Amino acid sequence: MSSWQATKAKRLLAVLKRLGWEEKRRSGSHRTLVRPGWPDVVFAFHDNEEIGPRMLARIAKVTGLKPEDL
Repeated sequence: MSSWQATKAKRLLAVLKRLGWEEKRRSGSHRTLVRPGWPDVVFAFHDNEEIGPRMLARIAKVTGLKPEDL
């Protein structure tokens, strides 16, 4: 079983910003997030969209997110 729980995109974005990610550019639902020492990440979810455990695990690999951060 995955240690990730599904969450809304709005909440995930707030957590990423708290971890030091900043919005560099925005085009509709696509946001480019930047953080010093990390490659840019495209966050392409609408605020009310539910993000499941598999996608959270993929996002965690490129952002440094951990299950306890949520």
